[in-house]
Amino acid sequence: MEEIHANLLDRLREAKEQGRLGEVAAIEASLAAAEQKLAAMCDLAARHTTVHLGMPDFRGFVARIDSEQRNADAKQQP
Repeated sequence: MEEIHANLLDRLREAKEQGRLGEVAAIEASLAAAEQKLAAMCDLAARHTTVHLGMPDFRGFVARIDSEQRNADAKQQP
């Protein structure tokens, strides 16, 4: 993002030197939007976004598989 910011500043300087007022206005708008985006990204990065999901509980899953396996074994026995 810093590279984009630097590029916009270079383009703005060049447009001002050459008197291209329409381009100056457009670049200033782009620069303002880039600065807002950068600020929003910094705010988002500063937040604690980690969510504690807890430990998974496989007991019910294992019990079901064990039960299904016992049923399958019982069906196979003569």
